[in-house]
Amino acid sequence: MKGTFALLDIAGYVALLLWGTHMVTSGVLRGYGSALRRWLGRYLGHRPTAFAFGICITALLQSSTAAGLMATSFAASGFLGLAPGLAVMLGANVGTTLIVQVMSFDISLIAPVLVLAGFTIHRRSDDARYENLGRVCIGLGLMLLSLHLLVLSLAPVENAQALRAVLQSLASEPVLAVLVAALMTWLFHSSVAMVLLVASLANAGVVDGPGALALVLGANLGGTLPALLEAHTPVARRLPLGNLLVRAFGCVLCLPLLHPLAAWLAPLGASPARIAVNFHTAFNLGLAVLFILPVERMAQLLVRMLPDPPRPDDPGVPQYLDEGALDSANVALANAARESMRMADMVEGMLKGLVEVFGKDDSVRAAAIGRMDPWLDRLGVAIREYLADLGGEALNEEDGERSQEILAFVINIEHIGDITANNLMEFAAKKAQRGQDFSADDIQDLAAMHGQVMESLRLGLAVFMRGDLRAAQQLVSRKEAIWRLENEASERHIRALRERRDGGGGGDVYLRILRDLKRIHSHLAALAYLPLERAGLLQGRLVNEPLSKAQA
Repeated sequence: MKGTFALLDIAGYVALLLWGTHMVTSGVLRGYGSALRRWLGRYLGHRPTAFAFGICITALLQSSTAAGLMATSFAASGFLGLAPGLAVMLGANVGTTLIVQVMSFDISLIAPVLVLAGFTIHRRSDDARYENLGRVCIGLGLMLLSLHLLVLSLAPVENAQALRAVLQSLASEPVLAVLVAALMTWLFHSSVAMVLLVASLANAGVVDGPGALALVLGANLGGTLPALLEAHTPVARRLPLGNLLVRAFGCVLCLPLLHPLAAWLAPLGASPARIAVNFHTAFNLGLAVLFILPVERMAQLLVRMLPDPPRPDDPGVPQYLDEGALDSANVALANAARESMRMADMVEGMLKGLVEVFGKDDSVRAAAIGRMDPWLDRLGVAIREYLADLGGEALNEEDGERSQEILAFVINIEHIGDITANNLMEFAAKKAQRGQDFSADDIQDLAAMHGQVMESLRLGLAVFMRGDLRAAQQLVSRKEAIWRLENEASERHIRALRERRDGGGGGDVYLRILRDLKRIHSHLAALAYLPLERAGLLQGRLVNEPLSKAQA
């Protein structure tokens, strides 16, 4: 019975270690995920920067698996190139070794301090960021406490003959040891927890040096599996497959050399636990040095292995709403934003041909524009459902605001699509049926107003994607120019009708077209209100004033 209780204790402490890791990861993502998303999008064009980011993000998240899932989702959504993504993963693999190095020392004395500090910060602060900082501190404290308790619980097990026999048989079969450790790491979803467990077993004398190295290799291999198995498309599988191939290559290279490697690492620390931890670091550093330069070629190889799937025949089918990313708010919001940009591209295509439709009675283009509206509606429904599934608990204040921005963007784009496909195309059909022609002045004014709308669409996309406050102010200030254009075109057109007194020229149709172009611009201008309101610039005349250099 003692052995059974000891195994239950070990299982409970491992679960506590995993829960502590989860608290750290979720705390960082909820509190600072938006900042990480912006950093990821701006500064990861070069391999050294991407490699350094991988180290830092893993140190923050306490999990290379979490970093891998985040990088995989960004790469699948197109926000991160495949080659920089591979560099991020190489850095994440090194970053996880630094965590293990720190955790392998006996720093359990600060565990109660971290838990107490985290509890105090979490309870005393109303700021979501500080609350999540407290969550991170509690998670770190639980990780240290679980490791300390794990070492204590393993001490009586050291002499358990059954456990020794199982682990010694694994040590004599290194390939089997790698596979078992990989499976356990996949179940844990944490290579950090697995390597620390191996170090604890080695520290208790349950496994020797070479056996511990085999288990560490399995932990490295298993750490690549969650991201690979949770990727649902060929594009999403490229990055985790690349990480798997890199670590598999390292495993094949090191498996025949376990005994020499243990001997070479002994001068850095003779205990099996220290040898295992140092090997974990050396293994990932060596792979990073070996693969950091050829990441471009490796990216090309992965694209050939997993080519882009054919685009669906139905443009209304979402392409970027990955359900597996819903656990990570910043990744899910990036996916929703990317899908929203598909809607914006469709609307831009609808608006581009308006002048030709009315000037040349282009029925083919008018029919093509009308077919796009159901696609827009289905994409809008899919994005709203995706944001609803994201839930409230995973969103910090900044993520919640971004979710509202995306929702507002989708609704306004849908309205623009409805106006274009239903109202404007209906007017085009009436004009063609009546055989009415617009005058040269009518077409010129219509083209001028259409040009203003297209320029406002460009500004609206800059506001949506980059939060550009200057573009937001320009967008709102253009409302006056649109109103003036509409009034001038309407007055000129009515004067021309009075002079002809023949009722021709499609008067009612032309005036309704001008009105609907103004309505489209109003929906575009609405995209600027949320960012301007947050910046305190949506007050009276401040909307029309230029930004200061500091604000810009």
